[in-house]
Amino acid sequence: MNATDRTPADLLRSALAADAGRPLVTFYDDATGERVELSVATFANWVAKTANLLQGELSAEPGDRVALLLPAHWQTAVWLLACSSVGVVADVAGDPKAADIVVSGPDTLDAARACSGSRIALALRPLGGRFPQPPDGFADYAVEVPGQGDRFAPFAPVDPDEPALVVAGREFSGAELVERAAAEASGLGLTGPGSRLLSGLPYDTWEGLCAGLYSPLATGGSVVLCRNLERLGEEGLAKRVESERVTVTAR
Repeated sequence: MNATDRTPADLLRSALAADAGRPLVTFYDDATGERVELSVATFANWVAKTANLLQGELSAEPGDRVALLLPAHWQTAVWLLACSSVGVVADVAGDPKAADIVVSGPDTLDAARACSGSRIALALRPLGGRFPQPPDGFADYAVEVPGQGDRFAPFAPVDPDEPALVVAGREFSGAELVERAAAEASGLGLTGPGSRLLSGLPYDTWEGLCAGLYSPLATGGSVVLCRNLERLGEEGLAKRVESERVTVTAR
């Protein structure tokens, strides 16, 4: 983290400049056996494409609200940083009726239809796969995002003091989010570059987002993000901690 980093998008730019090739997010789904590892560069490319989709195709503007009806997943992390890049408010598990755009996983499509604005659906399949049949009333993220540009520039500068995130009823500006993520890193056991945190926490609380994305990003560390971790068992967890060179866990 640099002194000039005041939004999550700033943190990602700094990480890209420092070491683009290092791992940033390693994702496991213990219900499907999926494992995906994204370097800083690969993650940033997904963020840029998603931000271009938001700003260009969906006409999102700073201050708009995006309801993210998604679990702890690497694609959710991408959306959180894309929202920060554009300057829209990421409302985690937010009310679709109050949102300008809704982004839904396969299990929340019925609730997401309450949004009167644009609707994006994520299949959350291995390797970012698309739906076999696109859900009615939704654009399929896996179809829409590949053709987007690999570089992103916001139409308007992102104000770090404007709202950036809402989670569990609490609103954070970009600057507040960055400051809190950095301040709470040591309590999570993140000591700086090279720290590797395994998180099995959901993304619908600040604690889950902090451990599962923002604090590792703020400190130059990385996260092993695990969905359905309860299926792994203690022996399997110990093996993963060893194989992934995990330095600290949050679950």
